[in-house]
Amino acid sequence: MKANIIVTLKHGLLDPQGKAIEGALKLLDVPGVESVRQGKIFEIELAEQDRAKAQDLLKTACEKLLANTIVENYRIELV
Repeated sequence: MKANIIVTLKHGLLDPQGKAIEGALKLLDVPGVESVRQGKIFEIELAEQDRAKAQDLLKTACEKLLANTIVENYRIELV
């Protein structure tokens, strides 16, 4: 089973990297950019075929390693 884990900063926290990307896009004359927030995507392949078990395994992985849950949110997408 394949999964994507999307990790983003919690809303309300400053995102200096997102602001730098936003500024660069404006300097490159990319029209219509109002704001940018950056994050991470992890593509994971699991041997587990049970969706509920896979969800539990991935939640554990996120909370122990992939996301800093104090300042980041994560979303698990089973593909």
